[in-house]
Amino acid sequence: MAESTILMVDDEVEITRLMSIYFKNEGFKLLQASNGLEALEVLQANPVDLIVLDLMMPEMDGLQACMKIRETNSIPIIMLSAKSQDIDKIAGLSIGADDYVTKPFNPLELIARVKSQLRRANRFSPASAEANEIHIENVAINIASHTVTVDREEIKLAPREFALLHMLAVNRGVVLSMDRIYEEVWNEPFMQSKNSVMVHIRKLREKIERNPREPQIIKTVWGIGYKIENEPRTRGE
Repeated sequence: MAESTILMVDDEVEITRLMSIYFKNEGFKLLQASNGLEALEVLQANPVDLIVLDLMMPEMDGLQACMKIRETNSIPIIMLSAKSQDIDKIAGLSIGADDYVTKPFNPLELIARVKSQLRRANRFSPASAEANEIHIENVAINIASHTVTVDREEIKLAPREFALLHMLAVNRGVVLSMDRIYEEVWNEPFMQSKNSVMVHIRKLREKIERNPREPQIIKTVWGIGYKIENEPRTRGE
């Protein structure tokens, strides 16, 4: 993790200057951009392990940049914004952000969330995962390559979406409560964060279900949580 490269995208110079000190003290390499367009250019020219992306910026804001990045890249994204209403958080999570930090923030908290996202991403990297595929109907989950295909066509999942799908798949037949899902996938205590889980489930269904309005893979168990009923076949067993 000490060699990880962080791209911080924020037009507030004081914040990027302050966080550059904290990131460097933690052994991270830091790249900077002041808006979404610059971020896309930096991302195209450099390997990046995680993006801290401000919501409100000139030229291209964080939401637009996040959507553009998610077209081709599943890199972890932490959204940063002065907005604190739930609707703003849901908007960021809905388009592919993996976490959300509200300004003003404690730099040490942001560092902790960055480390948490990197641990989660590394958990599913080819170097640390087993080279098996889990098959559920027309969906194939490749643990080693961190990829998912639907009807043999690869779909793009954010790291947290992949972690959520993987958790449900390996616990097939088991009803997973929202608090258990949140604490394992988000790697932090459950603090009445049902919206975060629900948003990610909805986005996941839109990507893997033939009819998201009548899901056949990820089932809702009302009042408890979610489960995958189908018995997957795991290649290599």
